[in-house]
Amino acid sequence: MPKLKIKKGDTVVVLTGRDKGKSGSVLRAFPSDNKVIVQGVNIAKRHQRQSPTANGGIVEKEMPIHVSNVSHIDPKDNKPTRVGFKFLDDKSKVRIARRSGEVIG
Repeated sequence: MPKLKIKKGDTVVVLTGRDKGKSGSVLRAFPSDNKVIVQGVNIAKRHQRQSPTANGGIVEKEMPIHVSNVSHIDPKDNKPTRVGFKFLDDKSKVRIARRSGEVIG
């Protein structure tokens, strides 16, 4: 299974497409499809049948977006950055922002 550098809860910005420039938190990641669902991005309207737990009608929901179209936001200056890995002194592996070297989440 492929490994994503983007995980649930990360803050990302959309680089291309209809929602270019929008940012949000990752709600869900699909490593097998190389896709993520970002809050408030790639919204589609879907018809939903009424069920005992949910009302029917037209609902708006976030659809998956390919991981190559999003990028992490640098914690230092809020600009898109690539992700790298680094081992700390206590031998733990952390993700870092390539732009500033800051530790991500």
